[in-house]
Amino acid sequence: MLHRMILNETFWFGRDAVSQLVNEVTQRNYKKALLVTDKVLVQAGVIEKVTALMDKHQLPWQIFDEVMPNPTISLVQRGVKAFKAAGADYLIAIGGGSPQDTAKAVGIIINNPEFEDVRSLEGVAATRHPCVPVIAIPTTAGTAAEVTINYVITDEEKRRKFVCVDPHAIPKVSLIDADMMQSMPPALKAATGIDALTHAIEGFTTKGAWELTDALHLKAIQIISRSLRASVAGDAKGVEDMALGQYIAGMGFSNVGLGLVHGMAHPLGAFYNVPHGVANAIILPHVMSWNAPYTGEKYRDIARAMGVAKVCPMTLDEVRNAAVEAVRKLGADVGIPLRLRDVGMKEEDIPALAQAAFDDVCTGGNPRETSLEEIATLYRQIY
Repeated sequence: MLHRMILNETFWFGRDAVSQLVNEVTQRNYKKALLVTDKVLVQAGVIEKVTALMDKHQLPWQIFDEVMPNPTISLVQRGVKAFKAAGADYLIAIGGGSPQDTAKAVGIIINNPEFEDVRSLEGVAATRHPCVPVIAIPTTAGTAAEVTINYVITDEEKRRKFVCVDPHAIPKVSLIDADMMQSMPPALKAATGIDALTHAIEGFTTKGAWELTDALHLKAIQIISRSLRASVAGDAKGVEDMALGQYIAGMGFSNVGLGLVHGMAHPLGAFYNVPHGVANAIILPHVMSWNAPYTGEKYRDIARAMGVAKVCPMTLDEVRNAAVEAVRKLGADVGIPLRLRDVGMKEEDIPALAQAAFDDVCTGGNPRETSLEEIATLYRQIY
């Protein structure tokens, strides 16, 4: 069987990785950047770490700071206009998954204008040209958007999120600098951290998983499980370890896909603007329990990677329960809400949510085939 791996052309990891921005820009002969970010990061002074460096080295830039959580079609279209108006030739995405996904979509449309409606990018679009060069600087440890070929856009008119899968969208350069993540509030560290754990667990159990991605995902589970509590508590080493763990998870799942957790989480963002990491975190242990009979011995590996003791003598049922409980306890320890009603889900919307989840591209990778009715039942159980 053939397997494909697509990763960044260049990746810098470690504190002060942002300092490599100057060399990457000058060596590639880029002329002017459009910085894609959000107003919260601008007001918090996070962006200044980048703009001050660019000003010092006389690297021209302009900023587009209109990004909001769960980026929409109209936002992407405004970003395209901003890129053209700036006379830019590359993008710097600064922030969590929303700025990263926005930059990917903008970059794709600039070089593939036939997709300017944005909706036609859903799924595996037949783009002909790589996107405008993107330099990705994440400020959260979770989405791994800086290393993936995926991005997610919200269609506000139809109240749905759609996933775009395009090798042309992967950033050229990623600068993973824990100093850019240190100021994340604890709740955001928790949500994005469990999002990263979801990537690793779903990537490990998805239908497309294979030995190389299994190795990446297990290592990511191990790092995230030992580091997330410390990161949420403000420990600098914990933040740096989470930055690495979430990136390793991204290296894997970007190339093999995800599953039903993401399929069910995406509609919650579209309907209620629930942060993606929070939605994943609430749903994850429930879908793990649902999938367990279809995962062979993999939950034994997950339990071991999460630090569960004495997994070898456990029966398969025992070790599966132990893995789910380890995930549930980690979520509880970092303050993840327990029920979907706690984040605004309405019970009367379950039929529409279930249909959207059933249609989501991520659901197809789930190890257990799941019907529309079964998805609705899962939503009700988690409600």
